Amino acid sequence: MGQRVSRDDFMWTYSEQPHCSRREQIVKAHPEIKELFGIDPSFKYVVSCAVLMQILACYLLRDADWTLVLLQAYFFGGVVNHSMTLAIHDISHNTVFGNSRPLANRLFGMWANLPIGVPISIAFKKYHVEHHRYLGEDALDTDVPTALEAKFFTSPIRKFFWLLFQPFFYAFRPLILYKKAPTDLEILNFAIQFAFDGLIVYFCGFKSLAYLIIGSLLAMGVHPSAGHFISEHYVFAEGQETYSYYGFWNLVTYNVGYHVEHHDFPYIPGRNLPKVRQIAPEFYKDLLIHRSWSYVLYQFVVNPKIGPYSRIKRKARVPQQFYGNNMLGDYLEAFLTHIGYFQVRQALSSIRGAIGEYCSGVVRGKIE
Repeated sequence: MGQRVSRDDFMWTYSEQPHCSRREQIVKAHPEIKELFGIDPSFKYVVSCAVLMQILACYLLRDADWTLVLLQAYFFGGVVNHSMTLAIHDISHNTVFGNSRPLANRLFGMWANLPIGVPISIAFKKYHVEHHRYLGEDALDTDVPTALEAKFFTSPIRKFFWLLFQPFFYAFRPLILYKKAPTDLEILNFAIQFAFDGLIVYFCGFKSLAYLIIGSLLAMGVHPSAGHFISEHYVFAEGQETYSYYGFWNLVTYNVGYHVEHHDFPYIPGRNLPKVRQIAPEFYKDLLIHRSWSYVLYQFVVNPKIGPYSRIKRKARVPQQFYGNNMLGDYLEAFLTHIGYFQVRQALSSIRGAIGEYCSGVVRGKIE
C-alpha cells in the first residue's frame, strides 16, 4: 500500500485514437444511431432548476454556522456544482440549442456557470474541443497531467493530495501546456460571473459565496463524484484508453459515466448516451467498465501500477494555436452589415472624397 508508482513515463503509442474508427463501424452497422444526434429539449430546464436551487441555498445559508456551511458544501452544494461543471461539458457540445446557434449555447453555459463561483464555461469549451479532436496528443490535450505532476505525485500520500487539489491542476495546467489568447466571450464570462458573485455577497453575505466556491472545490477533489476524472482515461486495462461507468452517479452527472460512448459520439446529448450501448452492444461488451468511482479513487491512491503517468500519449499532429475565435466580434460585424452600417459608411466616405476633390478643384482654380 505504501509503494511508489512503478511507471516512469507515459504510455506512448503511434496508433490513432480508437473512437473515430469505432464511430464509423457503428454508424455502418447501425445507421439508426444517427437519430440520437441533436439537442436535449429538457436539458435547459433541468440546468435552470439547479441554478435556482443553489441561489435559494445561498439565501437559506446566509446566517448559518460555518460548520453547517461546510457540511452543506460537501454533501449537497458541491454535488450540485459538480453536476453544473458536467452540464457545461454537455453544453460545450452544443446539445442545448444545436450547432446552428453557437452563441446561445455559450450564453447558456455562462448561466450554468453561475453557482460554481468562478468563470470556467468558455475556457473549458475551447480546451475541451482539443481533448476530443487530439485525444492524448502531447501539448494539445490538457486533460493529460504535466510531466512535473507525473514525476512528483508518485507515492500514495502524494497521489491523495494530488486528488485533493485536482481542481487547481485542471485550472492551471493549460497555462503551462497550451497557452491560448483570451477571447471576448471569456471576458464576458468573467464579467457576468463576478457580477453574480458580488450580488450573492450583497444580498446573502460572504458565507453564501464561500458555500458555492468551497463546494465546487471539494466536490472536484476527494469526492465520490470526482471519480470520473480518473475513471475516464487512466489506463486500468492494457491497451484500453477510455472507460465507462454505468452506476447511479450518472443520474446527477448528465451521464458523463458513459464516456466511451461519449467519445464515440460527442454530439449525442448525455440523456441519449445509454441508448448507444443498447443499439450497438457488440462494440462495448468486451471493454472494461468501472463499477464504482469511489473504488477508482481508492485504486488510484494505493495501486502502484496506477498514477499520473497512467495515460496514453501520442505525438502532436498539428502545432498549437494561440489565437481563438472572438465570436462577439463576428456577431457585431454581421449585425452592422444587416442594418447597412458598412454601406452607409462607404457612402459617406465617397461623399467626403467627392467634396474633397471639389474643394481642391475650386482652390486650384482660384490660384490659377
